[in-house]
Amino acid sequence: MIQSFTYSPLERVYCDHKLEEIIPLEIESMNINKIFIVASSTLSKKTKEIEKIKDILGNKLVGIFDRCKEHSPIENVLECVKEVKKANPDIILTIGGGTPIDTVKVVQLCITLDINSAEELKKISGNMQNITSKIRQIAVPTTLSGGEYSVVGGAMDTEKKLKQGYFGSDICPKVVILDPHISVHTPEWLWLSTAIRSVDHAVEGFCSISKNPMISHNALEALRIFSNSLRKTKKDLNNIEARSQSQKAVWIVAKNMGNVMMGASHGIGYLLGSLGSVPHGQTSCVMLPAVLKWNEDHHPEKDKMIASALGRPNLKAYEAVKELIVDLGLPSKLADVGIGNDLYDKIVEYALEHQIVLSNPKPITKADDVYQILDFAEKG
Repeated sequence: MIQSFTYSPLERVYCDHKLEEIIPLEIESMNINKIFIVASSTLSKKTKEIEKIKDILGNKLVGIFDRCKEHSPIENVLECVKEVKKANPDIILTIGGGTPIDTVKVVQLCITLDINSAEELKKISGNMQNITSKIRQIAVPTTLSGGEYSVVGGAMDTEKKLKQGYFGSDICPKVVILDPHISVHTPEWLWLSTAIRSVDHAVEGFCSISKNPMISHNALEALRIFSNSLRKTKKDLNNIEARSQSQKAVWIVAKNMGNVMMGASHGIGYLLGSLGSVPHGQTSCVMLPAVLKWNEDHHPEKDKMIASALGRPNLKAYEAVKELIVDLGLPSKLADVGIGNDLYDKIVEYALEHQIVLSNPKPITKADDVYQILDFAEKG
């Protein structure tokens, strides 16, 4: 079989600079005349950060959408589509976490493919759209989940209560600005839990059934950085250097996300988000140790390397990951995130049909496999 690897059309990544330093450079270099902002509601309404950007943009600002809802419900995405179309900007400046970035990715698809209804949008879920987007985005991520590096967006089918994947060949941002200073406004739990989401990318990428010569080094290096930088941030939330290191660790591992299959921690995590409204970072907190424990007899050598990268060579991989989660004060059991056993049957039903769950390195073939993983996650 001939293998090839696809890399997203992300053109530039800026590190260690404030947003207000970089935006004027991009406006000039791309000859931008009209900019539309999609922003986190918290940043927009509870800080002065968006006002600062408005002042910089002046009359080049043609609109702002700061009503993105968690898990990007399709109806909410279509609201954003209408406002972006009305403003007809040259580019979208997205400032916030995974929700606004995902929202804008799907907005790009809707505008490019002239999609105006939920029914039309649902028809393209799960299928790669080979497109040249009519509009792109500059992303300023304020969390650590890493979605800014992929050509995959997500939107919630509210009828099915299931988040669907949307794929477009160039829907990743054109430019990413990693500004550690703006991230101090991100709630502590959100910053740290989305970092565990990227730990999950590293671990499941490293253990993936896919073959990729770059992922092993990148994943282990990211784990080494996270093990130190996250604990430093927990001790001092204003440690800008630690925040910057965490952002770089996300970049190191996330650039290969689209080239490897994830496993059951991601797959079951998506279901916890859809069925139980659990934020993605927290799904990784409760599912990654459980899945690693279930997988441990399948790849013992990789387990040792994961534990060593996390600075705990004498522990099992699931123990080392759980220790990091506990050190950060994050939830480690299903009950901690509001998931009770009343949802287990539905989770198991969906999991056995979920492509990512079924791509787990240790094959998941029956309901008892999923129930056992959930039992591990219930006990923590």
